[in-house]
Amino acid sequence: MEQEVRVEDDEGAPAGPVEDTSARPAESTPAGPADGAAVTGVVMREPSWRPSPKARVLWAVSAASMWLPLVVAQVVWALVAPVGAGWHIAAAAATVVLGGLHVAVVPVWRYRVHRWEMDETAVYTRSGWWTQEHRIAPISRIQTVDTERGPLDRWLDLTTVTVTTASAAGAVEIVGLDSRVADETVARLTTLAASSEADAT
Repeated sequence: MEQEVRVEDDEGAPAGPVEDTSARPAESTPAGPADGAAVTGVVMREPSWRPSPKARVLWAVSAASMWLPLVVAQVVWALVAPVGAGWHIAAAAATVVLGGLHVAVVPVWRYRVHRWEMDETAVYTRSGWWTQEHRIAPISRIQTVDTERGPLDRWLDLTTVTVTTASAAGAVEIVGLDSRVADETVARLTTLAASSEADAT
């Protein structure tokens, strides 16, 4: 399965795919895309913290909602053109089978893949489906830290934490955290970012 690692560098653009160097410090890696990590003192490694188990419910509902337009279209089709019951039955059966597999597989797979972690130097995330993306946002590059909770998130007491840097690759998102964990994470990242900025000056 294809994997990609991104490090937010001084120019605001991702440093590009780099070799997994979890077993050695970043400064020992060859010159090139990983240089941004060496500058910020970030060590390449796999994040190990999981999202909340309740995130599986969130992802299951999100997957099921993708099939709702097709279900509605099939109902309208059956009402407008009731002739040809065999076709309606076949279409409904295909929707049930494929939709059921999708809803069953997506939450399990995402829970297996998605990881995050933070320390005094960076925020690390891993996400994806067929292609897995690793993102590393050095603390010194953090601009803002935000939280987002939709209606389903509030019902499940989940929160998404968004870490914004100057990177052209966009913000780093940590999805499916318990709200208490998210609040603690935001407070910790804010403190670390402020300390890093003070040290830089």
